Amino acid sequence: MFGFGKSKEPVKEWKVKDNEPKVTKTFGRPSSSLTHEPSFEKMEKDNHLAAYNAVLKYFKEKELYPVKEGDCPEADWKPLNNYEKAWLSKECILRYLRACNWIEKDCIKRITSSIAWRREFGIAGGEFEIVTSDLVKEENETGKQLVFGYDDEKRPCLFLMNGRQNTKASDRQIQHLIYMIEKSIDYMPQGQDKLCLCVDFKKYPESCPYESKVPAVGLGKQILYILQYHYPERLGRAMFINMPVLANIFLKLCWPFVDPYTKQKCKFNEPFGDHIQNDQLAYNFGGDINYEYIHNEYWDDFVAKANIKRDVILANFEKHGADIGLSEWELREGL
Repeated sequence: MFGFGKSKEPVKEWKVKDNEPKVTKTFGRPSSSLTHEPSFEKMEKDNHLAAYNAVLKYFKEKELYPVKEGDCPEADWKPLNNYEKAWLSKECILRYLRACNWIEKDCIKRITSSIAWRREFGIAGGEFEIVTSDLVKEENETGKQLVFGYDDEKRPCLFLMNGRQNTKASDRQIQHLIYMIEKSIDYMPQGQDKLCLCVDFKKYPESCPYESKVPAVGLGKQILYILQYHYPERLGRAMFINMPVLANIFLKLCWPFVDPYTKQKCKFNEPFGDHIQNDQLAYNFGGDINYEYIHNEYWDDFVAKANIKRDVILANFEKHGADIGLSEWELREGL
């Protein structure tokens, strides 16, 4: 009666079928309807095997590694923990070798740098496990990032939705992204070592208390560096939809810093359904899954499933000899 009127509720843009049960949790494994059987890339030339053996020998003989990038006194160096040894698998070394054009010294330098970066960033397990679910869960309260479903080659799909932004720019946003990438890797089934990145720029006002903005170019370059340098050969496909003008400008500014391997994996304004089956894709994106994000139902379940998968990997690591250079086929047995 004071003339203020009722506050207007934001229009709900995320589409669900209201008369049908909703799915609120992620899938733990690919659907049985996916018939593709993933397999790791093979070494194609004799010199590739020689390069691999040389790099493997180096890391088997080396005992101590830096705990941060850049200047790190050798007195602070520490041996690898079991999680790091499991990370330094046969396929991990091969991914770095391919990214370094099979140049052994470049590969050794890059892997050593990644070990140091992973420790400093806080994702290397044990005393180096700083980026935890408790640290980043607030970042995902609106579901702006999701590991949900698998593409047609059984790659776990990581959805990034800037239009559900709920926090201001900070280091924790980067920690959140890296945490979700690490969990995407945990969700990879046996034989798969790549993820499918699905980026949706649409504004979802019902889930976006902060005005969604295209990241600053400097931040974009920082993230690109991390992904390209410390996660080589991990991207199987990247799809971008609902791109506004500012996103196109941002992409043009960052595009020169994207390596050729990544560029060829990118698809723009193609429906997600072109590469993800309907039984793996949310109704909002044209699929059959009546998915809606409810934080308390998604997050704990998502983290618990990832933890179980990590425990399986570590158990397999112990079972097969507990050393670096084990095959991820053996490490992911049962996933």
